[in-house]
Amino acid sequence: MTTRSDTIKTSPLIESRDQLVASFASGEKPPERWRIGTEHEKFVYADSDHHAPSYTEKGGIRDLLDALQAYGWTPVEENGNVIAMTGSDGSISLEPAGQFELSGAPLETLHQTCAETGRHLEQVKAIGEKFGIGFLGLGMWPDKTRAELPIMPKGRYAIMLRHMPRVGTMGLDMMLRTCTIQVNLDYQSEADMVQKFRVGLALQPLATALFANSPFTEGKPNGMLSYRSHIWSDTDPARTGMLPFVFEDGFGYDRYTEYALDVPMYFVYREGRYIDAAGLSFRDFLEGKLSVLPGETPTLDDWNDHLSTAFPEVRLKTFLEMRGADGGPWGRICALPALWVGLLYDAQALDAAWDLVKHWTIEERQALRDSVPKLGLDAPIAGGRKLRDIAGEVLDIAHAGLATRARLDTSGNNETGFLDPLREVVRSGKVPAEVLLEKYHGVWGGDVSKVYDALRF
Repeated sequence: MTTRSDTIKTSPLIESRDQLVASFASGEKPPERWRIGTEHEKFVYADSDHHAPSYTEKGGIRDLLDALQAYGWTPVEENGNVIAMTGSDGSISLEPAGQFELSGAPLETLHQTCAETGRHLEQVKAIGEKFGIGFLGLGMWPDKTRAELPIMPKGRYAIMLRHMPRVGTMGLDMMLRTCTIQVNLDYQSEADMVQKFRVGLALQPLATALFANSPFTEGKPNGMLSYRSHIWSDTDPARTGMLPFVFEDGFGYDRYTEYALDVPMYFVYREGRYIDAAGLSFRDFLEGKLSVLPGETPTLDDWNDHLSTAFPEVRLKTFLEMRGADGGPWGRICALPALWVGLLYDAQALDAAWDLVKHWTIEERQALRDSVPKLGLDAPIAGGRKLRDIAGEVLDIAHAGLATRARLDTSGNNETGFLDPLREVVRSGKVPAEVLLEKYHGVWGGDVSKVYDALRF
């Protein structure tokens, strides 16, 4: 999640609603300036007994962050605690229970993004060997209860932890027990954003299925393939979901602004601290009527903070975030941006992807989203088919889009090879979680702890 490092108001005050709409238009870029930003989270655990290290224990999360300075990372503090790092490869931040996240720099090619991932993993693995800690590529803690997990010293998390139980049954699980891979992509115009948003939402369940990697809870199978995705179904309905209005005529920056204004607030950041505004209205804030800051109106920084507290399957800021995938091992970190870059960054591929899904009804899209956490590629789609029936075609479209981009590495390879892990899922017919469940019921003998060796980075 977003980490703030500034301590004073530096952005302009919002004087009209038009500025909110314009904030999305400010993200427009010509295709030659489109970039790829990849985010990936991983669980941190002690080699000795697999416990999740606390922030303060010896060899724990704080020591892990501090050790990254040897690789050129600069610490970011909140209330005297290092809670993030910044550097040429983007930023490293902490999720609520110490999940370690790299938010990569905006890069031109998938080759660069995968090299960035490799550098990061090499660094944390080297530090981990020194401290006796490992890193796990999975969508959900396989064996931890909420009570067994530490809490990181970040102000926004304290507010969210208090608020989540008020609005859903699984928000704390989302915060404490899940990991994801995401990719952030650019758009050229409002119309381009709309088409990418629609394709991204409609096909997000396919990404969820292809990356489904969270079949265990507290040491046993949980009945799902992507329990992480299931968790989002009852986290907070006011800020999650498939956003059916995105497919309505006239959708654009203005309509998304209305949606964001209707999302209840979490906090306001002032002078280095987070002020609890959970459940309050940003519309009231615009009018100077926010009860926790009476008479004060928001800045553009406040608006950007607020946008980061909406959690739909695809999220709009000054770029689009694809949010449907479980955390996973190294190859799948590179595969997610490959899927979406292939589909969305080539005009012919984008049109072909839209042609594939544009006739689906709101009800069909929602039914697919609801069923995919449990059924994976067997989830039903329009026309009496299953998701697996179009998975290969979608990958072919992405492959063609990447081939057309023709971004080559030093050996002359284009970007299509990054789709290979997804090709294997479609070829085998088994999503990652199904492979893990086979091992659990087979060679692992019902011992879920074997996953630590199987999916350790």
